[in-house]
Amino acid sequence: MQLDPTWNLAIALGVLVVVGTLVAAWGRLRLRGQVVVAAVRAALQLAAVSGIIVAAIQQLWSSALFVLLMFTIALITTTGRVGTRNAWWWSGLAMASGAIPVLLVVFITGTAPLNGFSLIPIGSIVVGNMMTAHTLAGRRYFPELRSNIGVYEAVLAVGLPRRRAIWMVLEPVAAEPLVPTLDSTRTVGLVTLPGAFIGVLLGGGTPLQAGASQLLVLVGILVGQVLTVTVVLRLIGAAKLLPADLRDRLRP
Repeated sequence: MQLDPTWNLAIALGVLVVVGTLVAAWGRLRLRGQVVVAAVRAALQLAAVSGIIVAAIQQLWSSALFVLLMFTIALITTTGRVGTRNAWWWSGLAMASGAIPVLLVVFITGTAPLNGFSLIPIGSIVVGNMMTAHTLAGRRYFPELRSNIGVYEAVLAVGLPRRRAIWMVLEPVAAEPLVPTLDSTRTVGLVTLPGAFIGVLLGGGTPLQAGASQLLVLVGILVGQVLTVTVVLRLIGAAKLLPADLRDRLRP
């Protein structure tokens, strides 16, 4: 879908932000103006980044640097959200473990040409979704560990290792960070027609080409998130990827 930056767009965005803010306040969601801040930041960032992309996309090396910059910002964002900035390198490893294999498969197989026009859009989709997986995992696993510290200590008390104690707490919720992506993949075409599909159609592609593009995106995201979440679990089990408070409490 192509939209021009007209007053109609400005009015629509303003109405949406006002509605979101008012409903958030009515629902006591405690967002404290985050809807407005997020919308304004999105507008400013997209305006600024448009010119950078035009320049970066022309060369493979500059496109790779741009994707690396996006990865860095994603890492800062997700570690701040889940409280693992004290262990950001492990968070980075988990995200890279999901993003790099997917990108390698896509480009080594020749599914997409290795150039800036492919690397930036595909890289941004993959990196963004690995950030989401890391955030969902951290926000599910760390509260679970905090609220079940007694189970963890009981398992240690019977002589089992720390990794096993942590896994016994997290095993029932281990797959939960993947539920949104699993649902999106299972219901594609039946509930939603995602952006890649619509984008190819509006760009003049055939429905078959649009379906192929969307399938690649969905499967790549799903597999990448499975890898990221699995690495997150392993790093938590080794007591490496933990917020500061849990690092102290989960000592053997």
